[in-house]
Amino acid sequence: MDHPIPSEPPRRAGRIATLLTAVALFVSGIGIGWLFTEPASDESAETPTEVAASFVESTTTTTIRPSSTVDVETDPLVIVPGDEPVADVAEALLPSVVQIEVVNNGIERGVGTGVIYDPNGFIMTAEHVVQGLDEVRVRLSDGNKVVGQVIGQDVNNDIAVISIGGGPYSAAPLALDDKPRPGSLAIALGSPWGLDSTVTSGIVSAVDRTILSGQGVPRSMLQTDASINPGNSGGPLVDRSGRVIGINVSIYSTSGANDGVGFAVPIDRAFRVSEALVSGGEFVAGFLGVRLDNTSDLSAGAVVSEVTAGTAAAAAGIRVGDTVLSINGVPIAEPADLGAQVRAFEAGDSVELVIDRNGSVETFAIELGARDDQG
Repeated sequence: MDHPIPSEPPRRAGRIATLLTAVALFVSGIGIGWLFTEPASDESAETPTEVAASFVESTTTTTIRPSSTVDVETDPLVIVPGDEPVADVAEALLPSVVQIEVVNNGIERGVGTGVIYDPNGFIMTAEHVVQGLDEVRVRLSDGNKVVGQVIGQDVNNDIAVISIGGGPYSAAPLALDDKPRPGSLAIALGSPWGLDSTVTSGIVSAVDRTILSGQGVPRSMLQTDASINPGNSGGPLVDRSGRVIGINVSIYSTSGANDGVGFAVPIDRAFRVSEALVSGGEFVAGFLGVRLDNTSDLSAGAVVSEVTAGTAAAAAGIRVGDTVLSINGVPIAEPADLGAQVRAFEAGDSVELVIDRNGSVETFAIELGARDDQG
């Protein structure tokens, strides 16, 4: 039978209509809970719509357990690819990739992927893979299985951290300072359909792609055409130098399998979320404090229709009628783009907004606040 799987839709070809379509097409995340070792019969199978509903209803808030500080490798060049760059990357990175198994009453119920990013045994994965769990079974690249403790979960960014202790382990380096380019090589490592140590490749199809989360919240993601399927969730998307550029979390699919449109949380944000969870805190998303509309002439930009008093936007002097053109150099085509970009930053981060005010282009430096600050 076909397995209903998590999917998140690509950005619009046409603004409001596409956003509505995106909500209708959303199915859920990829991996755990949809890759069963004992599949349901056709008669009891959930439809994609039913899966979406149950996923949203079971969503939890951020869960945190304190741990120690991680030691992350950010070497800008790990390997020098030769004639077989994908094979070179796979050889270097597969020892850092783990299979995450969810066991219920001794029976394996689902499989996801994780990547060891700290030699002391800290693993980054997708939140929906470990949702609501305190521990999972982790299969290392050498076949050994260990118990992993779920340190923390962030549902808003779909990132979680698992600790297996011990070590030292082979840790994957992270490309924290380099933004991928569209068209560059992308390699996905993981356990699609439970097939561990699977390697697929493609390209980075887009960066700063705005898609909707299960709760209808816009998020900024990497898009790739590297083949990813249920079970790849939480696994790394890697560049040609063997550095992790993203954590695979969802796909867009009309068939229930890979259609060449996958999405990954950019590694800089995934790492900041992981750091917060490991330290016993949480990633508090930035908050601007504006309500936005599309431009009246359908040109690119997001028009400010309301500014909330006491927010970062108000403090910076943003006014009703301003049209936001970009944030930190990322163009804003529509309101959802600005929402996705702002949420990618933490409260307290400083950003630059380029704004069209009555035909005059101005730049504003803004220190983002937090939504909770508004009481």
